[in-house]
Amino acid sequence: MSFELEKELVGKHAAELVEDGQVIGVGSGTTVSYFIKHLGARCRREGLKILAVPSSYQSYFELIKAGVALTTLDEYDTLDLTIDGADEVDEDLNLIKGGGGALTQEKIIGTYTKKLIILVDSSKFVKRIGGAPIPVEVLPKALSPVYKKIESFGGKPEVRMAKRKLGPVVTDNGNFILDCKFEEIIDPESLNTRIKMLPGVVETGLFIGLADRILIGKEGAVIEKVKERARPDLNR
Repeated sequence: MSFELEKELVGKHAAELVEDGQVIGVGSGTTVSYFIKHLGARCRREGLKILAVPSSYQSYFELIKAGVALTTLDEYDTLDLTIDGADEVDEDLNLIKGGGGALTQEKIIGTYTKKLIILVDSSKFVKRIGGAPIPVEVLPKALSPVYKKIESFGGKPEVRMAKRKLGPVVTDNGNFILDCKFEEIIDPESLNTRIKMLPGVVETGLFIGLADRILIGKEGAVIEKVKERARPDLNR
């Protein structure tokens, strides 16, 4: 089975997990696109009343097209469920995200939720994260000093450049992205903290201790990995 078919398989499976009346967060990416398509079909077929908080303009427009009603964290500050994808996920359910540039909004909805479910094809599940570069969203004025600091940490940052316009990619928040490659990530939590403490860094693509379930599409089946999380009480 191709990776594309694995993505659709796991996206369809995730759409069946959404319950009537829920307020959900919806991430970005190709696998999430399949989830949105099948969730919209369920809403039309079964008359589900779902509200969704999108993480990007991509998911915003796709949810509208699928007929899923939208809301915001201003109206619902705790989500019942968030569905998202990942660039890499390891056996401890650590993630690298942000290949699509929506890492900050994705981390927001992935934090203010009761449960975060990540969808991946089999190529994204690895023993230890670090094969993919870590995206770091940076304020434009801080790009150069942050670049040099990450180099001093042993990283190899590159400014993400746009494909069909001149200059760097600009996020939905108006910032730039550094894609940072490290030879080895032994302690992802410490690395995440170290990078985030740099003035000018908005967010990193290291998602540590956030995912509750991983759904992996592999060879025509959906494999589930679960890790019990001591999530903070979001209602306090």
